[in-house]
Amino acid sequence: MNMLAVDGLTLNRGSRRVLDDISAVFTPGRVTALLGPNGAGKSTLLACLAGLLSPDKGQVLVGGQPRQSLAMRDLARQIGLLPQGGDVHWDVDAATLVALGRYPHRAGWGETPEDRAVVARAMAATDVTRFAARPMTALSGGERARVLLARVLAGEPQWLLADEPLANLDPAHQLETLACLRDVARAGAGVIVVLHDLNHAVQVADQVLLLRDGRTVAQGACSEVMTPQRIAETFGVASQFGTTPGGVPFIVTLPMVRRG
Repeated sequence: MNMLAVDGLTLNRGSRRVLDDISAVFTPGRVTALLGPNGAGKSTLLACLAGLLSPDKGQVLVGGQPRQSLAMRDLARQIGLLPQGGDVHWDVDAATLVALGRYPHRAGWGETPEDRAVVARAMAATDVTRFAARPMTALSGGERARVLLARVLAGEPQWLLADEPLANLDPAHQLETLACLRDVARAGAGVIVVLHDLNHAVQVADQVLLLRDGRTVAQGACSEVMTPQRIAETFGVASQFGTTPGGVPFIVTLPMVRRG
């Protein structure tokens, strides 16, 4: 499995520095959560990793090679991106859209039995099999989001990059999606996911990269990075940690106590 890393990544938008000298190594077989307040640079970093943005300084390394040195088809086989939003403006059925995820692997125009099997597994994993014949424009926002995740999974990427994949999902499907991300990592792929809910992060992440104002606050094992002190420093809130009777960790956030 190829490593994915960023080295000295810096990106400016006009006079604003969005990413400031970010370096990190992401580990295959692990879920890494990108956390930070609004404007921290999480989505921008993910877009750089996916090749949608080019940094002003630094580089993205895929398997030790600069990302720009790889052919687009090879990169598409290695990195799958689930962007924010999930808007689909053309009237295609869900199964056809998911099957597009197989495109980087196809040698010709036709689908192989393996392609169809992979598509079926991806749709089952995201609970969208029953939508196979329905047009995307007839699905709710949450249903579309799950179909789009299935499309990425159908590509069997070595790295799954997901930008706020739980937005628009009800609580049950949020938990199912988190379990799906864990399954992807358990199978050996690397998962890098932008999250806002700290509870989702401590439930799914092995590693955390904590950002604020485009800079790294901390990175490392989730249990080491997610501390009350760092949460206060990054998000400006107090926090209390606990564990459910079933062993699931959780965080309660509270307003900071102002003194003086």
